[in-house]
Amino acid sequence: MKLTINRAQEIFEKMAGQRVLVAGDLILDRFIYGTVSRVSPEAPIPVVEVTGEKYMPGGAGNVCANVAALGGRCLAAGILGQDAHGAELKRVFGAMGIDCGAVYELPGSQTTVKTRVIAERQQVVRVDRERYPDWTGADKEKFIAKVCAAVKNSTAVIVEDYGKGTLEQDVVDIIVSTAHEAGIPVGYDPKDTHPLHVGGITFASPNRRETFAVAGMPYVRPAANPLEDKPLIEAGRILQERWEAEVLLVTLSEHGMLLLEQGAAPQHIPTRAREVFDVSGAGDTVIAAYMLALAAGASFLEAAELANFAAGVVVGKIGTACCTQTELLAYMGTFTSGSAA
Repeated sequence: MKLTINRAQEIFEKMAGQRVLVAGDLILDRFIYGTVSRVSPEAPIPVVEVTGEKYMPGGAGNVCANVAALGGRCLAAGILGQDAHGAELKRVFGAMGIDCGAVYELPGSQTTVKTRVIAERQQVVRVDRERYPDWTGADKEKFIAKVCAAVKNSTAVIVEDYGKGTLEQDVVDIIVSTAHEAGIPVGYDPKDTHPLHVGGITFASPNRRETFAVAGMPYVRPAANPLEDKPLIEAGRILQERWEAEVLLVTLSEHGMLLLEQGAAPQHIPTRAREVFDVSGAGDTVIAAYMLALAAGASFLEAAELANFAAGVVVGKIGTACCTQTELLAYMGTFTSGSAA
């Protein structure tokens, strides 16, 4: 590890002044917690006795939550329905200090909700409610106007695609072009089933499967050493050229990350997770931490190392989770006894 704790603290101090716009599919994550002591007499399924319930931002909303938790100022941009679930998500955002000025309540739409039932630290079932937004030209123009105003008031933009219909190509084109005009960095987290053109971005952070799928290459099993994984590097370079990205940060789950920078040799950042309970949402933490660090003046490699540690924190938690600066510094400290490692 080249990133020292002292350097991380310097980066953290500059994060507070960053205004990061997160544009994408906003989802409400509902968690129902309980215990299981018997099997239902109606079917061979467990009976969950509910002990608690919690609402959290999901999808692009989880990226927003991670930006806020790490000390940045977040502006959310996305579509909600004019319903109770949309109101609940806005309430949760407000409690986190997330600006909802670019959130558009689309008439006739439905807020996407993912309900997870968790018993004894295990997910029993997930129930999804979602409907692709039915845009009218006037609705889309109103949303785009909100987003463009938010971009101009930001220091960085994250395009977070969960394939739920918010990020259509014309919307993304305007977001990216407005960011270019403003001279601010753009990060992109793709969805393999919803390819978008995002030319001229600062970085993208696909996972391994998304990298192969979007590059149009058949998936192959990972090599023991990511730096010797020629198919992955080839797929990554294809995407880097297609998106004109300065950097591609490929997340590799238990194998860490692969950093592909234009004009430089690939670099591997080994995993920093000690114990894994739940990997859901880890990619959201990665892109939030990486963009905040870049906006705060970190190098591409420093930002990757910081994001890698942040991912190590959240996979040790249940459900979609966030990482704070305090947690991140404490976690880094377990890997080094001094200021560097």
